[in-house]
Amino acid sequence: MIKKILIAVLVLIVLLIATLAVLAYIAPTELKVERTVTINKPKAEVFAYVKNLKNQTDWGPWHKKDPAMKIETRGTDGTPGFVTSWNSTNSDVGEGEQEIKKITEGERMDTELRFKRPFETKSDAYMITEASGDNQTKVKWGFTGSMPRPLNIMCLVIDMDKEVGKDFEEGLTSLKTILEKP
Repeated sequence: MIKKILIAVLVLIVLLIATLAVLAYIAPTELKVERTVTINKPKAEVFAYVKNLKNQTDWGPWHKKDPAMKIETRGTDGTPGFVTSWNSTNSDVGEGEQEIKKITEGERMDTELRFKRPFETKSDAYMITEASGDNQTKVKWGFTGSMPRPLNIMCLVIDMDKEVGKDFEEGLTSLKTILEKP
């Protein structure tokens, strides 16, 4: 009797491992989230504001979740190599840093996000500005990244586009409000 129970438990364990392996194989490993807003200001003015990472404390959604988070910076803001780091006790914010990697003046800023908590990962983020008519600028904010197997199984139960996208939408709405103030 004990032998049959042990065999049944062993079969269940093997099936569970096989199921997890199949899920890890079929789940996506690449992530991309992007949101857009149109701001009623000239492109040069919008880009000059968004290329400075320190300004994210005014419009970024995570700063609103924990206004008391510890923030440190190094380098010259608005230039490649500038790093802003954060540390928060709020699990929605966590700990990490963002570094400006490349700036195409007036058009695009590429950054690298390095998260330490709640889990360690790296992502590439960007802000793109495009003229969208007289004194209007379309701003695209997005990130791309990858989720290694077997952690990518989380992508089957958590919709990253929806979860992160709502934060991007909130941030872009705040950005629009700040920049359109008379």
